[in-house]
Amino acid sequence: MAQRVVVTLFDDIDGSEAAETVAFGLDGKSYEIDLNPANAKQLRKALAPYLQAGRKRNGKAGRPDRAAKVFKHTAVSPDPAAVRAWARSNQLDVPPRGRIPKRIYEEFAKAN
Repeated sequence: MAQRVVVTLFDDIDGSEAAETVAFGLDGKSYEIDLNPANAKQLRKALAPYLQAGRKRNGKAGRPDRAAKVFKHTAVSPDPAAVRAWARSNQLDVPPRGRIPKRIYEEFAKAN
């Protein structure tokens, strides 16, 4: 016996039948909203100036890498092995494995 499952989306704003699910992100959180064509157009129109002024981000939405926050002027955080070597050569206490403390990254950034 064949079975047919029908999924009907309802607009999350006005309750009418929705045509699409729109995904977006804000403040490091991801959202989805089901919208009819008119509300989807209205959302895109409202966001257009922000999208034009913003930068596209590769990867998933979420919190940025903590080490990358320290190195705001670079696109890539430094190699952890290089940071460990620098810290040891400057008599700083750094674990041989695992997470490097933020203060070590900060001191490395100041020195370089």
